[in-house]
Amino acid sequence: MATQSRQAARRKPLTGVAKARSSINLRIEPQTRALIDDAAAALGKTRTEFMVDSARRDAIDVLLDQRLFVLDDEPFDAFAAALAAPTSPDPKLTALLKRVPAWKR
Repeated sequence: MATQSRQAARRKPLTGVAKARSSINLRIEPQTRALIDDAAAALGKTRTEFMVDSARRDAIDVLLDQRLFVLDDEPFDAFAAALAAPTSPDPKLTALLKRVPAWKR
């Protein structure tokens, strides 16, 4: 429960000065920092710009991978057919759905 409230607190919209900027401190090996600096310079970006752009792009990809998937026609048809196909009753699910919820007892 404590973890959920910490996560919720992190998601609250920032206000005032904090909305403009906040910082993230990282400890990385010198070779990694040099690699990041070289890549940023190759793109004409600062280290911060490069890291923020890279992290933002990866974050979007991670979240989209959990919400969006694209299928060609044949795999989509198989997927849609599997969703539409009737299933055989599952005894455990049937028993669960017949139970009276604890708050109604």
